[in-house]
Amino acid sequence: MIINPSKILSTCGVAVALVLAAQSFAGGKDHKHRDHHSWGKHHSSNVQVGPRPYFLIDDMDESWLKRKLQRCENKPLRASDFSIGHRGAALQFPEHTKESYEAAARMGAGIVECDVTFTQDKELVCRHSQCDLHTTTNILETPLASKCSTPFTPAEYDEAGNMVRPASARCCTSDITVAEFKTLKGKMDAANPRATNVQEYLDATANYRTDLYASRGTLLTHKESIELFKKLNVKMTPELKSASVAMPFDGFSQQDYAQKMVDEYKQAGVPARKVWAQSFNIEDVRYWVANEPRFGRQAVYLDGRYDDSSFDHRDPATWQPSMAELAAEGVQIIAPPTWMLLEVENGKIVPSLYADSAKQAGLDIITWTMERSGLLVDGGGWYFQTVNGLNPNPVNPEPGVINNEGDMVDVLDVLAQDVGVIGVFSDWPAMTTYYANCMDL
Repeated sequence: MIINPSKILSTCGVAVALVLAAQSFAGGKDHKHRDHHSWGKHHSSNVQVGPRPYFLIDDMDESWLKRKLQRCENKPLRASDFSIGHRGAALQFPEHTKESYEAAARMGAGIVECDVTFTQDKELVCRHSQCDLHTTTNILETPLASKCSTPFTPAEYDEAGNMVRPASARCCTSDITVAEFKTLKGKMDAANPRATNVQEYLDATANYRTDLYASRGTLLTHKESIELFKKLNVKMTPELKSASVAMPFDGFSQQDYAQKMVDEYKQAGVPARKVWAQSFNIEDVRYWVANEPRFGRQAVYLDGRYDDSSFDHRDPATWQPSMAELAAEGVQIIAPPTWMLLEVENGKIVPSLYADSAKQAGLDIITWTMERSGLLVDGGGWYFQTVNGLNPNPVNPEPGVINNEGDMVDVLDVLAQDVGVIGVFSDWPAMTTYYANCMDL
């Protein structure tokens, strides 16, 4: 799953020393917290959220929540573990780059994400997918393009000008060594399927994003991300990505992969309590629970079962394993997309049966991704589908309630106060940071 000039939040621009007292990892008003979600301390100074939270709050419909948030406009800000930088600050900075991570930390994200995949020489690097280099880096403009699994092919058109074949390419981290990977530059994730040349293919950033900060996206290995996060004093949530190559890869098994990721935190001296290892693959989570119990204790099961045609988030009979079974296996945190946690009832956004069931089973919930759906005036797309009418409740269908940018804040409030999530991923953490501070999360 962002603008630039910062709103002055303290008189004379004086930097405020910010110290988080040890307390529970943030949750909802009725949410019971576990000791392993201790915030620890964030010695972050001069947290800045810029104008976007104020824009979103001003755009909200009139309500007590809007008035409460407006009253916090001059409150000094601290970093918050409730605010998680999704791929850094990917709304305006190239994802998984040093610049993106630094922007997320500056906005007060207490936890920042490195999606973890591996290179040809089995070194771990930060990329959202093993095979996304053609859309997230400049590889097609470099000599390394010759090493891509599938070279760039321009779009093909018929005599009438109709596209009969889109432009394509496939470049993977496993195609190149880590040394070669480090020569690349990050770009905003996008590709133009109508392109007739490489330049057109790469020049495709969505109109609600920007290329303003994309001139030097610095790529990082996983180890480098750990050292940067230590310097920024943020906690870490690495996601072990599914391999796009057959496993084992040159003798490198899935278990080796899962273990290597954890080992790099141990080698860097990072306490397990500061790491939320994630995976969509339940077997990875089971591996950490069984073999690295300190890290497994707060390993996150990313619930991607919505892609399974037999799964219905509104029907517990289709949840295999069930919430109770996940908890019995030692899974303590589940992380579905935002829409799976929400429904519309009598014109209001409320927790879904899925959300209630997870809490009843004793599971903590993290969700994703705010600021990733483009303009909410058009409904917000995939991430808001259960509250914008795109995926209506078949039992009690109601029209969508998302129709302006400020509605994002109402969704955030329901997630925090009614669903009781302990953290929210965002492509631009400013709003989640502002909300967490105003609500003392």
